[in-house]
Amino acid sequence: MNLIAQHADLLLILACIFGFFMAWGIGANDVANAMGTSVGSGAIRIWQAVLIAGIFEFLGAWLAGGQVTQTISSGLVKSSVFTEQPGVLVLGMLASLLGAGTLLLVTSLRGLPVSTGQSIVGGILGFALAAVGSSHVDWSTVGKIALSWVASPIIAGSVAFVLFESLRTLVLNHRDPSEGARRFAPYYLFLAAFVVALVTLVKGLAHVAVAPSLPVGIASAAGIAFIFAALSKIGLRRFLLSAKTSATDRFRNVERIFGYAQIFTATVMAFAHGSNDVANAIGPVAAVASVIAHPGALTAQTDLAGWVLVLGGLGIVFGLATYGYRVMHTIGRRITQLTPTRGFCAELATAITIILATWFGIPISTTQTLVGAVLGVGLARGMRALDLSVLGTVALGWVLTLPGAALFSAAYFWALRLGFGG
Repeated sequence: MNLIAQHADLLLILACIFGFFMAWGIGANDVANAMGTSVGSGAIRIWQAVLIAGIFEFLGAWLAGGQVTQTISSGLVKSSVFTEQPGVLVLGMLASLLGAGTLLLVTSLRGLPVSTGQSIVGGILGFALAAVGSSHVDWSTVGKIALSWVASPIIAGSVAFVLFESLRTLVLNHRDPSEGARRFAPYYLFLAAFVVALVTLVKGLAHVAVAPSLPVGIASAAGIAFIFAALSKIGLRRFLLSAKTSATDRFRNVERIFGYAQIFTATVMAFAHGSNDVANAIGPVAAVASVIAHPGALTAQTDLAGWVLVLGGLGIVFGLATYGYRVMHTIGRRITQLTPTRGFCAELATAITIILATWFGIPISTTQTLVGAVLGVGLARGMRALDLSVLGTVALGWVLTLPGAALFSAAYFWALRLGFGG
């Protein structure tokens, strides 16, 4: 209590700085890998990815970022443990932000896509172990995270493989790709619009009071998808060329169609990502602010003030603009060569996997899901289409995310405790 009373302003300032640093890491890594498929396939340029993601990630965080979030990482450690020592919780949240942010800095500099959610869980785990020991940690949560290392890429990779194989059979290998696209592309675009709309309505707006129920969300998403597919069928006449045109030009126009579809999926998924992962990642900032304001009343849930969401949104945009290109390069070009059709299948598979995982309660990582989807698209072209050395390095990064963030966080916690005389 004395720690908070003596250093309240300084602790809040540090929380804002460390929270911005964590948000920077989200932009440089998590958001960058989400846009990497669109950049790698050539559907958009890097500056366009920064602009699109910057706008819609910020809007998602600000408008639908949630009124409430579990800042102790979904029950990883009970807040009641710190009732008698709220200052320790504040220092722990600061250490968690700094530890997770440092892990994201290291991996982003190496161009490794990792899970920002798992990094903050690792940060909280590290400080909890250092502060109260292992007996107060919910190890089942850690087990679920380990499960996601396997479940995420397998599910998304399988869906992406099936999607691309069907698209290649029905469109790309059609005797006239233009005719194949004219007949079948609207169905793929319907599926894309349906899944993306459903993700946004059910998952992206899950924390908004007016969010629809699942049945209403499904019906609304189907209506949006039908309108989108109908408009796309009309618009296809602009891009598809006759059979008399050269095969190269016909393939080029088919890729252009799915390039535009990819921009659509990337845009709406950016909004959904901003409304979920961003607010949860900067939850420790809200926890610090709440404990400082009410040190004697700790709860597992903390209201997210508007300024916290704005802080996170700005940090994300800055991180994506400064170092996001490194992770984009890994996702979009180093694992396997992407085209708009392949990138479209990877992004759609990611969205489908998110819906399936939410429905069945399977713990997954958005980052690992997308990497698995890119892997599945690459496998559809054979093992030679994949750079296995890059995949091995990425997988190692996944395994080291949680313990790495935990080690950083524990070290920062002891340093902060020593610095504040706690």
